[in-house]
Amino acid sequence: MMSHPREFDGLEVGYDVPAAIGMDAAEIQTPALILDLDALEANIIKMGEIAKSMGVRHRVHGKMHKSVDVALLQERLGGSCGVCCQKVSEAEVFVRGGVKDVLVSNQVRDPHKIDRLARLPKLGARTICCVDDIANVAQLSGAATRHGTTIECLVEIDCGAGRCGVSAGQPVVDIARAIDAAPGLKFAGIQAYQGAMQHLDLYADRRAKIDIAVDMVRRSVDMLSDAGLECDIIGGGGTGSYHFEGNSGVYNELQCGSYAFMDADYGRILDADGNRIDQTEFQNALFILTSIMSHAKADLAICDAGLKAQSVDSGLPVIFGRDDVEYLKCSDEHGVIADPEGVLAVNDRLRLVPGHCDPTCNVHDWYVGVRNGRVETLWPVSARGKAF
Repeated sequence: MMSHPREFDGLEVGYDVPAAIGMDAAEIQTPALILDLDALEANIIKMGEIAKSMGVRHRVHGKMHKSVDVALLQERLGGSCGVCCQKVSEAEVFVRGGVKDVLVSNQVRDPHKIDRLARLPKLGARTICCVDDIANVAQLSGAATRHGTTIECLVEIDCGAGRCGVSAGQPVVDIARAIDAAPGLKFAGIQAYQGAMQHLDLYADRRAKIDIAVDMVRRSVDMLSDAGLECDIIGGGGTGSYHFEGNSGVYNELQCGSYAFMDADYGRILDADGNRIDQTEFQNALFILTSIMSHAKADLAICDAGLKAQSVDSGLPVIFGRDDVEYLKCSDEHGVIADPEGVLAVNDRLRLVPGHCDPTCNVHDWYVGVRNGRVETLWPVSARGKAF
């Protein structure tokens, strides 16, 4: 294996990074993930203000960006109370990076993963996970007791997503009681994220789905209270639904993630007035910067951002700020762009808004932060590939 002539010193490109701090944005190597820092900061501040106005906390979803730097920025500018992760390995990265309140908003069942989870409080972090099976309680308790730590637990309700979670009501109470009685564990509340409705285009359709979830959660909270169990966290709410949970009078913690970056799929959903939320609520801050590499066909341009630079599970990317060209399809290394008027030339740059930001971020090593046409910062995608 060939080694680099010397270690990256922050002043040159072409080794492990697509850009260098201080360079003109036109020199960034493509394809690369770039962040419009002004838009990112505005989104973070706005969500912080919204959560505060609703009287709820905001626990940002770290699985979206997988970046310690972004998480700490959300804490500093947006007042976030902590981070959601989906896997123990993600949580380990955020805790080691300085985040001190981490929820694994998922079930942890493998013995090795449970053992790693139980060690996280030793690094000074509040450590929380979800439970939807009473058998999991003894597993978590054994590990926490062995390490002399405390794991806080949320009972997860399936409020419409059809994935993990128990039915509302008595099953929630039964698991909560078991957690409350288990050494090394602390009952902390309810996880009730309705993920299936986040991308429904119409505001009324999203509201109808979340009203059902709110009723489930309210009934469960009341039954827990009758059993002498109080919830510190009643969590849920995403970029497509936070209005509903935040104003419900039931939820006290939001878990929005994509709002910070935005993507083409979230951009298509509509607010109460029928306007796209990427025009009224949050700005596009994340882009795939791509270059035209071929224009051998008069009406088609080929760019260097294909499947390996993005996820297209939620649709193809949208070319930002352009209505004269259109991203048509992609293969591993190429994107095909309709250019009927022949306005593009080889080496022209385009900003693509990815269809789905979360898995797109996970295929890149770096975020290139840009402000006023220059590279201001480079942030690693800290938890890239942490799926175990």
